[in-house]
Amino acid sequence: MRKILFFINPISGTRNKLSLEKKIIKKCLEYNIGFELLSTAADGNYSFLRDRIQHDKITDIVICGGDGTISPVISSLLKIKINVGIIPMGSGNGLAFTAKIPRSVDKALEIIFAGKASYVDAFLINGKLSCMLCGIGLDAQVAYDFSLQKKRGLSTYIRQTFKNFLSATPYHFELNVQNIQIKADAYFICIANSNQFGNNFTIAPEASLSDGLLDVIVVKKMSKPRIIWSVFKQMKTGKIITFEEKNLDKKDILYFQTDALQIMNPELAPLHIDGDHAPTDKKFTIEILPAAFNLIRP
Repeated sequence: MRKILFFINPISGTRNKLSLEKKIIKKCLEYNIGFELLSTAADGNYSFLRDRIQHDKITDIVICGGDGTISPVISSLLKIKINVGIIPMGSGNGLAFTAKIPRSVDKALEIIFAGKASYVDAFLINGKLSCMLCGIGLDAQVAYDFSLQKKRGLSTYIRQTFKNFLSATPYHFELNVQNIQIKADAYFICIANSNQFGNNFTIAPEASLSDGLLDVIVVKKMSKPRIIWSVFKQMKTGKIITFEEKNLDKKDILYFQTDALQIMNPELAPLHIDGDHAPTDKKFTIEILPAAFNLIRP
């Protein structure tokens, strides 16, 4: 017998949460599946989950929210045998879209009740879990400014992106990858486990949720018009480089894969983890966590 614990983020995205709750209750009763509805923890502390899962014989955790809602829950479930489902309710929903989970509540619920799960990777950045993507630089500043807005949604995110893009300046970074040193002035660096930012905006075309590798994208210093062209090209035809290639210093964007890296951040460029602003640091140690959790997906 399955028992599902639904976590609903009351502030993520723009969609009606009361309608969501009604649909969950109706479907669970229809499928004769035990369930409970809880609000997400405002402080991100889910340390109570381990005991709760064992005591109440919880078989599935379903997270109703965006990418930033998912990571704190998952971090408390590592090494626990349990299935994780997602009902995308955030502004970007990058992890859900990468996993082919539809935005429709009804369709997402059908996938959850089908119960088909497989292991996917996550990664650590200075010991903090990321399920999808983290960024250092311009995109992190956008994430921070977006979090301060009263109105969420794609239009607000685009407005904040444009505003920050106009005033952005590059940061100096030093990367250590497979014992190779890379120095770069860059507008931002993305470390991705999924293939997109969210809203089907693809930044790492070759990324896979379960290949045991991180996809790293470094958008280097260049003119603002060239950034637009280069990022658009990266979205459509971005190809993974090898460090044996010639003229890497002349590439506008570096796109490579690795299972671990270090990034020196002397100018304290801002950081986001799965779309949520996080404290930055002068040094980041990043490593993949293969088969970190069991995700219900089509």
